Amino acid sequence: MAYRVGVIGFGTVGSGAVKVLLENRSQVARRAGMDVAVSSIADLDWETDRGLDLSQIKKSTDGWELIRDPEIEGVVELVGGTTIAKEFVIGALENGKDVVTANKALLAACGPELFSIAAKNQRKIHFEGSVGGGIPIIQSLYGGLASAQINEIYAIINGTSNYILTEMQEYGHPFDTVLKEAQNLGYAELDPTYDVEGVDAAHKITILASICFNTQVNLNEVYTQGIRDITVEDIQFGETLGYRLKLLAIAKDLGNEVEVRVHPTFIPKNRHLASVSGVFNAVNTYAEGLGSTILYGRGAGDLPTGHAVVSDLIQCAQDSLARRPIDYSNFYTPRKSLRPMSDIIAEYYLRFLVEDRPGVLAKIAGVLGDHNISILSVLQLESEGSQCPVVFMTHEAREGDVLHALEHIENLDVVLAPAKRIRIEKMNSRKN
Repeated sequence: MAYRVGVIGFGTVGSGAVKVLLENRSQVARRAGMDVAVSSIADLDWETDRGLDLSQIKKSTDGWELIRDPEIEGVVELVGGTTIAKEFVIGALENGKDVVTANKALLAACGPELFSIAAKNQRKIHFEGSVGGGIPIIQSLYGGLASAQINEIYAIINGTSNYILTEMQEYGHPFDTVLKEAQNLGYAELDPTYDVEGVDAAHKITILASICFNTQVNLNEVYTQGIRDITVEDIQFGETLGYRLKLLAIAKDLGNEVEVRVHPTFIPKNRHLASVSGVFNAVNTYAEGLGSTILYGRGAGDLPTGHAVVSDLIQCAQDSLARRPIDYSNFYTPRKSLRPMSDIIAEYYLRFLVEDRPGVLAKIAGVLGDHNISILSVLQLESEGSQCPVVFMTHEAREGDVLHALEHIENLDVVLAPAKRIRIEKMNSRKN
């Protein structure tokens, strides 16, 4: 008995998944309860040597051949994007096949539609590789954490951005220099926009929030801010104050509404996520009665994501033996409203470039006080001629109040440049 698989897309992740299946075939069979065999692979490029023995596998340039093949039970979609990939997924489901995908963009944008089609056709979509690469976060949420009422998620889920911020912190190199280094090492794409602008992380936190909070999350409503404007100076000032800077994906279930956002965030150095460095990822969840759970590992790459794809195929094979359904209803149930960013509550790091003369700090502090913003500490840095950078750390404040305060402060005659604002998350597992 064998569970026959067709793979559409034979790039980095596709070749990694097939490599795992071929090299670990006997172990996969033991875990799945049957052989999991790649019958066919479809890709437009058959000139590139992947270094694998494909002599027993049918090769094609047409993904629809695999979808229509009655012997194939599961289709692995690794094309990416939200156009032809969506057509392949729908076609596979409507042809009675389970789907395994690592396509976070597709799931974040079209999840409710696709899971509704899967339910209608009594098929399954597995997507472990879509979030966190080799971190088994999705199966954990449906497995070991299935009974937990998770109400907060803090995640470092983009290895490119985490690598860049780590290098900036450890070696003091500016963003542009580290980005080029990351591209040379293969950690960043030639066009790194999705990674450094936070889009990739937004896709992933949308998926996690939908699962954990049993609601639809509209990707287009998720606040997303990247790391292009981060400077070494701010990273160093934060270090002095006891914080590390991360591109953090945050989701909170607040009862009648949810927060879902991605942005550069200072977190205390004594938190576990602060030590996640380089291309590694981590997902930290909080649940009532359970507390904090952290999953950590490599977030991308051919073999880490390939292992995630194969773990989904094992699940498909096991489910086919037991005929077990899986509930994806959270992806198409009515959704809670998303809290506006102007209403979120956070502490803030505010850096100003001001004239170096008496009374400046009092003026800024006065405006902050007028907008209900309490000051935690002030760091006055070494003067640069007649100019001086100063950093205000605030207690918890409402984002809208902070923005209004900054508008007034930047109009003061003693303030010489727009303020730098970075949110702080203490991750104390309490609702705001």
